[in-house]
Amino acid sequence: MTDFTALGVKDIRDGVAGGSFTAREVAESFNAAVEAAASLNAFIVTTPDHALAAADAVDATRAAGKDLGAMAGVPIGMKDLFCTNGVQTTAASHILEGFTPQYESTVSQNLWDAGAGMLGKLNLDQFAMGSSNETSYFGNVSSPWRKEGSNAAMSPGGSSGGSSTAVAARIAPAATGTDTGGSIRQPAAFTGICGIKPTYGRCSRWGVVAFASSLDQAGPMARSVEDCAIMLEAMAGFDPKDSTSLQMDVPNWEAALSADLKGKKVGIPREYRMDGTDEEILKSWEQGKAWLRDAGAEIVDISLPHTKYALPAYYIIAPAEASSNLARYDGVRYGLRDLPEGAGLQDMYAATREEGFGDEVKRRVLIGTYVLSAGFYDAYYNQAQKVRALVARDFENAWAECDLVLAPTTPTASFPLGDKSDDPLAMYLNDVFAVPASLAGLPAMSVPAMLNADGLPLGLQLVGKAFDEQGVLNAGLAIQQRAGFDAKPEKWW
Repeated sequence: MTDFTALGVKDIRDGVAGGSFTAREVAESFNAAVEAAASLNAFIVTTPDHALAAADAVDATRAAGKDLGAMAGVPIGMKDLFCTNGVQTTAASHILEGFTPQYESTVSQNLWDAGAGMLGKLNLDQFAMGSSNETSYFGNVSSPWRKEGSNAAMSPGGSSGGSSTAVAARIAPAATGTDTGGSIRQPAAFTGICGIKPTYGRCSRWGVVAFASSLDQAGPMARSVEDCAIMLEAMAGFDPKDSTSLQMDVPNWEAALSADLKGKKVGIPREYRMDGTDEEILKSWEQGKAWLRDAGAEIVDISLPHTKYALPAYYIIAPAEASSNLARYDGVRYGLRDLPEGAGLQDMYAATREEGFGDEVKRRVLIGTYVLSAGFYDAYYNQAQKVRALVARDFENAWAECDLVLAPTTPTASFPLGDKSDDPLAMYLNDVFAVPASLAGLPAMSVPAMLNADGLPLGLQLVGKAFDEQGVLNAGLAIQQRAGFDAKPEKWW
């Protein structure tokens, strides 16, 4: 009997199309796995009926001899940042608890049109603000991984921690994520899966709860590079409802996958060799160079001189945009309303936000409001935007010397939940390698490389030129084939 939860996107799609099994069998299997893994807290809401209805539609289409979509029969997890028609969407915040959109985000609609079904809405850091999935109003997400010899609950990364946990635990073959400063790549690295942030504008932001609008970008998280290519192809595309959407054809990334990197140059940024980076991370980086060299690539040293300014610039720009975006949550139109007796409008605003927003959201809104205030706008926000331009220019200059950049995804492996929650600066440093590509709007991917001495996954990051997702995916495939990473967490839940 087939263990459907062991299958990824490609295997499920091909098996359903070939008649080896039905989409309903797959959906039933994953629905049961989701229910059995409730202790991971990966899902805020489960939608087994949605998964079954989509599966039945696929089976009926196949029985009628009609063409199937690229994701036909694949049940996925949907990060609870994507608005889903008739299904609660909360961004993991109390202020949106109970909000049920009457419309569908463009990305989720694209996936349903391609034949995918929804297992449920995945937990995340509140409003996507966090690197450990400890800021959700609905509780922490626990990674399915454990350190050898320890039962301590580990972080699945953030903000897409529910997505990474669901895929790594084999309770979803794939999931959507969003990446503002590393929120697809960092959790993918922590849990031993693949995740790609495409070029800014590849995937529509319409219907996605906003954090920082000039940085937010949706992308897929799955067990393999091939699965990410398939899912990204289904998610992407021009959307007239999103003014930042790229009016470009979606390439056939899956068909063009190739692990042959002959003629390609891979840049190694000297500035990424930072103090405090785990030695095993550096060892995996060296191994990554060897793998890409074996695939035919030439390894060259490059400089990205403004890297050290990227993280502080990000933590000015992102909170500034968040403070603007989150101003809409005022208790007037939708979501939570806290109206103390005898209170005026300003009192209602204050009480609603005090009750509805978590500490990390409040922290970032306060930072953002401060840097946008009179007297500080030029000193902080404008300066940060200038640094952002310099970071992007560094990459443009680097492309004269290389086609791709190879770097660690994170400075450390996963850490126990609670270890860094009292130290925001230590938490923010988790994004140090991921943020530069986000500021520049470039495609970037994390691919699992190996396990460290504690038995925890380590990821390698590839950054490509704008619109060159194919180059990133191909290099990821080369690493995947040579790493042979097939480790999975031992089931304890």
